[in-house]
Amino acid sequence: MRAVRRPPAIERDADLLVVHHGVSWGDIERVTGRKYRRIAPLVESDLALYAAHLPLDGHPELGNAAGLADLLELTDREPFGEMGPVHIGQRGRASDPFERGELAALLDAELDTGGRDVQVLDFGPETVEDMAIVTGSGVDWLDEAVAAGADALVTGEGKQQVYHEARETGINVYLAGHYATETFGVWALGDLAADWGLET
Repeated sequence: MRAVRRPPAIERDADLLVVHHGVSWGDIERVTGRKYRRIAPLVESDLALYAAHLPLDGHPELGNAAGLADLLELTDREPFGEMGPVHIGQRGRASDPFERGELAALLDAELDTGGRDVQVLDFGPETVEDMAIVTGSGVDWLDEAVAAGADALVTGEGKQQVYHEARETGINVYLAGHYATETFGVWALGDLAADWGLET
């Protein structure tokens, strides 16, 4: 919710502020305390807030995973990262396979990682062709990536056990940063709004 602390949308007298991460995960009955203080400037300015988390992760064309798949020039794409009735990621094949280090270098060069190097758990094949993508915190889909035959899982951040899980299953895991992997959808949505003639 970093966007709420910045005043440009309020200063521009915008009607709607679209963000990826909202103030709550799940249903909201009431907003009080610290959460209310986050959105108080919006309430006071009559500025509507729309948080599009999972829809913006998994949209097949505008989503974060789709944007990352575009960057990696993946073909033969299919939904990946099952979460209930929806998928929040994509899987595909590199049109030109990457060497492990080459893929890390591309992610480092093209993503806003805040100056941090992409972390690579290099336990899979040296040549990476088949990739699974779940942006943000996507290591919970490592087993699904292995079952699908992926050479690599590309995601934002890991959990402590991902090192051992990657080593035990023989897959490469690229941890490129939560924020770095979740900006594609917001930019794509902004471009779409501009195409519709909306001021962004």
